[in-house]
Amino acid sequence: MKKTPFRLTPYQVQWLMLVGFLSLGYAFYVRYLMIEFSQFALACDAAALTASCTIRSVATYLFKNSVFGISALAIAMLNLMRPSIVLVTGALIAACFGIVLYNIALSGVAVGVLILGFARPAPATA
Repeated sequence: MKKTPFRLTPYQVQWLMLVGFLSLGYAFYVRYLMIEFSQFALACDAAALTASCTIRSVATYLFKNSVFGISALAIAMLNLMRPSIVLVTGALIAACFGIVLYNIALSGVAVGVLILGFARPAPATA
């Protein structure tokens, strides 16, 4: 049984670009307008119960425990073993959030493993 290499279609590449830009944009929004913005941080620390403060506290908890980096690396390793567009999308989202939200080392390794997942041998020509 011949195994075909994993290759993305142009629509899948466009999907990954859209997801990547949206996740990077939201990660920058969370970092610079929710976590590092001092007036917002003071309002949330003064017991303001809003959805934005909940997002801020969840994101802070997740990056302190390296959840973004660990999940990006785990999904990228799964993609290396059995490549699929779903795993590439999940690893891309987790890596984008991890790189922007202080989990740079693990997320950087995950991006490297994700790129390594595309390094498949070319099909043999007859």
